[in-house]
Amino acid sequence: MASLSRRNRRETNIWPGFVDALATLLLVLIFVLLIFVLSQFFLSNALSGRDEALVRLQSQVSELADLLALERKANKDLRLDISQLSAQLQSSVTQREDLTAKVAALTRENSATKEELASKRSDVDRLTSDINALEALREELEAKIAKLAGKLDDTEGSLLKEKELSESARAQVALLNKQLNSLRQQMAALNAALEASEELARQQKVQIANLGSRLNAALAGKVQELARYRSEFFGKLREILGGTEGVKIVGDRFVFQSEVLFETGSADLGKEGQQQLTVLAQTLQEISRKIPKDVNWILRVDGHTDKVPIKNLKFPSNWELSSARAISVVRHLVENGIPSERLAATGFGEFQPLEDGSSPESLAKNRRIELKLTQR
Repeated sequence: MASLSRRNRRETNIWPGFVDALATLLLVLIFVLLIFVLSQFFLSNALSGRDEALVRLQSQVSELADLLALERKANKDLRLDISQLSAQLQSSVTQREDLTAKVAALTRENSATKEELASKRSDVDRLTSDINALEALREELEAKIAKLAGKLDDTEGSLLKEKELSESARAQVALLNKQLNSLRQQMAALNAALEASEELARQQKVQIANLGSRLNAALAGKVQELARYRSEFFGKLREILGGTEGVKIVGDRFVFQSEVLFETGSADLGKEGQQQLTVLAQTLQEISRKIPKDVNWILRVDGHTDKVPIKNLKFPSNWELSSARAISVVRHLVENGIPSERLAATGFGEFQPLEDGSSPESLAKNRRIELKLTQR
């Protein structure tokens, strides 16, 4: 009985320790599972964050590719415009050089004709003096003949001699008269050629002057015609958006302060800015239908920033920020029906300020988007 009692006490003492061991083991397993779950959670968050960062980087690369494509297109258009203007300028220079060469040739020909005419006139003067001398001689001979005719009773030999002298003198006078008439005809022909050359030179000078005046008039007419539509365009925008804070007209430019269209350091258009640009696009479409097809107009969108530097992954400098903002405006206008070939985006960074100060007001004025309706 005593031994049974002792065995029961031993069994009773072992059971709590076994329970404690099982509880400890269970706690360890729970702790390990908790650590495993937490590690899986943090690992999943890390992978998700990397995926999001990768998506953002891909989006930024796509935007940069779009910007590069637009810049290349703008560069290509500018080069094409420059080549066209160069060709037109070269053609005008060639025409001017040809006309100048013609005028110079006519001038030289005119000078040669004048020299030849002066030489002919000198010859005519010399021949005229000879003719006068011969006419005086003829008068003298005729006087002698008349005197001899009154002396019919003179010797036959003397009369024949005087008659031969008179006939010889008359033959010389007739020959000189013929030469004089020929020289007068030549002089008249030279005078006519000289007058024709001078008239042709005057006509060519008038043609050159008329060509220049017509060209200047045509250019002035196109500029005035575009200025009229630009005035109408800005006038309608002034009526619609004139009361909006941060929107104004400066000279021939329509100016949006950047805060009206974009958040600080961003090139994404806000809702208010989109609405105002939509109104601008509608107005431009209405005006563009009135502009003649031969007026090659574009709407230039210029982006400007203040001089506070910016440097991040998306915008390494103010150049990129101003260009991206101008491109965002151009894209929105294209989405609202404005043809791409009628738009140009340009970024000036902080290098074209309206004010040089560093006050918040000056910096705010320099942060702007300018629109200019001009001719390409």
